[in-house]
Amino acid sequence: MFLKNVWYAAWWMDELTTRELHPRTIADQPIIFWRDDQGVPHAVLDRCPHRFAPLSMGRRFENGVQCGYHGLAFDGAGGCILNPHGPIVPALQVRAFPLVERHNIVWIWMGDADQAEPDQIPDLGFADRAPSTAYSKGFLPTAAGHLLIVDNILDLTHADYLHASNLGGGAMTRAKPTIEVRPDSTLFVEWLVNGDVIPPFFLSELPYPDKPVDIWNSVLWHPNGAMKLRFGATTTGRPREEGIDTLAAHIATPETANSTHYFYFNTRSFRLGDAEYNSQYAQAMRYAFSVEDKPMLEGQQRRLGDADLLDCKPVLLPTDSASIRARRVYAKLLKAESGEAGPTEHEPLAAAG
Repeated sequence: MFLKNVWYAAWWMDELTTRELHPRTIADQPIIFWRDDQGVPHAVLDRCPHRFAPLSMGRRFENGVQCGYHGLAFDGAGGCILNPHGPIVPALQVRAFPLVERHNIVWIWMGDADQAEPDQIPDLGFADRAPSTAYSKGFLPTAAGHLLIVDNILDLTHADYLHASNLGGGAMTRAKPTIEVRPDSTLFVEWLVNGDVIPPFFLSELPYPDKPVDIWNSVLWHPNGAMKLRFGATTTGRPREEGIDTLAAHIATPETANSTHYFYFNTRSFRLGDAEYNSQYAQAMRYAFSVEDKPMLEGQQRRLGDADLLDCKPVLLPTDSASIRARRVYAKLLKAESGEAGPTEHEPLAAAG
């Protein structure tokens, strides 16, 4: 159901503490996270090999974790370091998962540890370069499948309706996207609009708010659910440098088939040192995601129940092209991991209108 040989966003780095245990389900696997006394993060399967009790119901022990049921303790590599009832035998071990800290995120590799190359983590380095007064982040537990969130981001025409009061304006509906599936299995979609109106939230940021603008908007999707968004605008005919530019990331990490860990962060090229504006910007973005996107996605999942969207034979529109192609790539990668043949780039999963 989920890709395993990818890096999933698991936590914000500042959420993992040294003395506490942090349970979280990733791709249907219960995991327990913690930092050792040196601050190094660890993750193991949240299941004691003895009676399968949750290790998260235990406590920190030395640099590892002790089961609260019968006292067995394990280190960050999953090896048993204490058996109060007898010798430590090879079977007393728990699966450990590779972790990497990058871009303010703790990433976890759920597949074959020998294939866990940190270079496969999507490049979101713009988060590292942004000043604190032009950076904000958030987390939304969402009761909807991760591919529904991907669909939402890859079809930004929804902003004209769901976010009409602050991020709408109609430009996205009028734009015609270009879509590219790249050799590394990422997908890039871009909307370019000339001589249109800017979304209301950004109206005051341009020198001539009453004049038409040229808008650029794009999403780079990675199969692990990380999506890099770029939005900018400038007065029609003027260089991009004279306008505004924003970079953001939306990351949909699957929890279960019908629930997702939704991470996001935002940066911008204007008002870099304005902490008060940064707070307003963060509040506006959180409102859009938590009050508008999240309820709609969760309502969509309730109507679908446990069924996959495409299995329900939805009436697709041309605006669904990018999300359908991303789903096709995802299905192909899933099949490859299982050793089966998947759909090719040119095989339709469903007919678009």
